[in-house]
Amino acid sequence: MMHDDRLRGTAMLTFTALAWGAMFAIAKSALTTIDAFHLSAFRYGPAAIAMLAILAFVEGPRALLPGRAAWRLWLFGSLGFAGFSILGFLGIAGSTPEHAAIIVALMPLLTTLMNWLLRGRRPSGAVLLTTLVALAGVVLVVTRGRLQIEGAPTWHADAMVLAGATCWVAYTMGAATLPGLSALRYTALSMAFGALSIVAITLAAALAGFAPAPAWPHVEALWHEIAYLSLVAGVLAVLAWNAGIAIVGSGNGVLFINLVPVTAFAVGVAQGHRFGTAEVAGASMTLAALVASNLAARTGGGPPVPRPSRVAPALRSCS
Repeated sequence: MMHDDRLRGTAMLTFTALAWGAMFAIAKSALTTIDAFHLSAFRYGPAAIAMLAILAFVEGPRALLPGRAAWRLWLFGSLGFAGFSILGFLGIAGSTPEHAAIIVALMPLLTTLMNWLLRGRRPSGAVLLTTLVALAGVVLVVTRGRLQIEGAPTWHADAMVLAGATCWVAYTMGAATLPGLSALRYTALSMAFGALSIVAITLAAALAGFAPAPAWPHVEALWHEIAYLSLVAGVLAVLAWNAGIAIVGSGNGVLFINLVPVTAFAVGVAQGHRFGTAEVAGASMTLAALVASNLAARTGGGPPVPRPSRVAPALRSCS
């Protein structure tokens, strides 16, 4: 029975990693037709409604009331969902899905650095070394081996993805300030507040002329992509991640985040993209460093990996 449970947990985490890995290519395709602001709104509007319905079914209607946690749920939800989605999509629009995936995979290391900066939890020398190696790998991917920053046409877009990933890490860490909420309740309520912020930001961007409202036929033509981003990557993958982590544990589960960029690169190859030696080498360096960092933390070489049961989409280490 225990073996069957671990297989089920592994299958859930693999599904999540594959769903998130394919998400970047699907978002890139949709962003050729619709802007990052409206795509974020169309993604998290339905996702938030679905998550609230699941919360009400599992924990009862009273769980929908945020109570005194409303302010923090809005703050962290805005950081996590509005910040990560809008900045991430803006970055993907100017970069590549593969670059975005490898940057997002840095989230465990970003968490370590932010814990050091904000909470004084200094990582070990081994973890710091793997962090530097991972960052060097990302630089190779982003610059394609050209060290002159001016020669990398996507560096500014990749920086936006990194900013979005940092927002998600802040959201993940924010869960610790609300210990009275279950993982499902924190995810659903913060996603709902985040969706409201996305709609407000989108309306402001539209009024300012940055994001004109897309024609409805264009939105209808993208319903497959929006459904995937919203319900598959935004709801099902999150629930599968939480369930899988509960079975195999955060130490083992977080390793599955490494499948996200692998999946993104595999999708790119299937679409006919060809990657340079520097990009492949940089991605390999980053993935190897992520695995080494996780192993170092689990064997006492650094701070323990935070329990993901308190967090939502991509890391508990995230949608």
